[in-house]
Amino acid sequence: MSKLQIIARGIVKDNPTFVLLLGMCPTLATTTSAINGMSMGLATMAVLIFSNITISAIARFIPDKVRIPSYIVVIATFVTLLQLLMQAYVPDIYETLGLFIPLIVVNCIILGRAEAFANKNGVLDSALDGIGIGLGFTLALTVLGLVREILGSGSLFGWKFIPSEYNILAFVLAPGAFIVLAYLLVLFKKLTNK
Repeated sequence: MSKLQIIARGIVKDNPTFVLLLGMCPTLATTTSAINGMSMGLATMAVLIFSNITISAIARFIPDKVRIPSYIVVIATFVTLLQLLMQAYVPDIYETLGLFIPLIVVNCIILGRAEAFANKNGVLDSALDGIGIGLGFTLALTVLGLVREILGSGSLFGWKFIPSEYNILAFVLAPGAFIVLAYLLVLFKKLTNK
């Protein structure tokens, strides 16, 4: 598999949201706006890339009995670093995402990629896998947040263009997340099966 195919596979064929249906908690909870979805996706992508690189580099030294706990320690280290960096440099986004940043540690996308790809492949391929899967997750969350923000708030990345009386509040709430996700899953399936 070529380097470009590794990235493309993570965006389309192994898209964590629209194909694998992984990471549904942050997908549904943080996508009330496009900026929130994009921020959560980028945060997850950063952790995914660095944890894949690290796990790929140290996998052969980790005994099988402590493999999963070791991976979780690596992932938790990068999540903690990310959390501190976000708190220092983008406090508004950190405040908005709040509890969901530390929950990246238990995001099944990251642990799944560590187990399925990073521990079996080289450092460069693992980094590219992290980029591809991370881009797929970021794109999915951004699109989901974009649709919910337009329909629920009448805005686009915070820019208001539809008067409040025409907003559909349900799309900002939990039911809207499920409805939009369902329609986007169908659309993605239709577009990728051609």
